[in-house]
Amino acid sequence: MKKNWILLVLSHFTFVFGVNSQDYAFKVMANKGSNELKTGSAWQALKTGDKLGKDDELKVVENAYVALVHNSGKPLELKEAKTYKIAELAAKVGPGASVVSKYTDFILSSNSAEAKKNRLSATGSVTRGLGINIMLPKNQFGDIFENTVYVSWESPKTGGPFTVIVRDMFDVELIKFETPETKIVIDRNDPKLANQEALLVEVRSKTEKCEEPKLLKRLSATRNASIKKLLDDMGDDLKQETALNKFIMAGFYEENNLFIDAIGSYQQAIMLAPDVPTYQEAYEEFLLRNKLKKPASSQTN
Repeated sequence: MKKNWILLVLSHFTFVFGVNSQDYAFKVMANKGSNELKTGSAWQALKTGDKLGKDDELKVVENAYVALVHNSGKPLELKEAKTYKIAELAAKVGPGASVVSKYTDFILSSNSAEAKKNRLSATGSVTRGLGINIMLPKNQFGDIFENTVYVSWESPKTGGPFTVIVRDMFDVELIKFETPETKIVIDRNDPKLANQEALLVEVRSKTEKCEEPKLLKRLSATRNASIKKLLDDMGDDLKQETALNKFIMAGFYEENNLFIDAIGSYQQAIMLAPDVPTYQEAYEEFLLRNKLKKPASSQTN
């Protein structure tokens, strides 16, 4: 009798959990424009992080953008100005669950008002000298999965031009770039770099140089296989080149401590949707919470 009672209780909790985990159809990951959500009979302004129920309606205005993720983990971008019935949108989403939801939850929690408040009140804020700050993580987090590396930096004294030098671990110069901008893309498949397991990146101008070179290091074979397995588990959902997919990939990489790859995904999301403020704001928050740049109020002139 006791065994049957335990099974009944477990069945109840399983049912409740299943209902609660499906109490929404979509979550709003990004939002641009004066879009509105209708719940019941009332229209209200749409906000990033909102959960949309199957009985709700969504009004997307002209020149707007909404990025959604279904409760199964499937991503969806809306750009056409019209009123959508959420039930109809949900019906168009293919069947099957996805682990993508894990990373969308991570993104939303990392960029919530509470997370920003906690970051602002945290002690041990970033401290930097007066040199060029390359916005890459400390060398112990220099692992990279992707072959394309997006490097950006802050220059407190000058506006360039800048020289970017890539060396091997024996301090031999392999390649040099000249640029007037504060960012550059490095291709690890470049013949001069392809056979290197680890690289050091340095940035200089005529009057200053970076505080310290930054390490770019290939993943070990074991960890590389592990990351590939995690990506395979997400299926084909994120293979399309969309801003939303890159945004989700940024969350995936950050949660797996691949901060350099996360930077690349954020920058690609911004390039694919340059007029959507959510992606730029999330990237700035990523840099601040991981202490890759200083808050504007603490910049040294």
